[in-house]
Amino acid sequence: MQRIASLARIAITPEEAARLAPDLSNILGWIEQLGEVDCAGVEPMTAVIPNRLRLRDDVVTDGDVRDLVLANAPQAEHGFFAVPKVIE
Repeated sequence: MQRIASLARIAITPEEAARLAPDLSNILGWIEQLGEVDCAGVEPMTAVIPNRLRLRDDVVTDGDVRDLVLANAPQAEHGFFAVPKVIE
């Protein structure tokens, strides 16, 4: 359990590891059960319902509002958002 916690970069005490060990064993048991499922002939899927990607025309629908957008900026210069310099 300590090795798994180390690989996951999780700090746990030996007491916590002893308490979590049965839960991890149960999870690994469920994974073993999934390995026993016969899925021959089952097509791979990304969702349980058929999804179709709805495409739309690539047109500009909301433009020429730069001044309205920059009105929300704490500071704007030359038509752009101004941010403090962070690199010397």
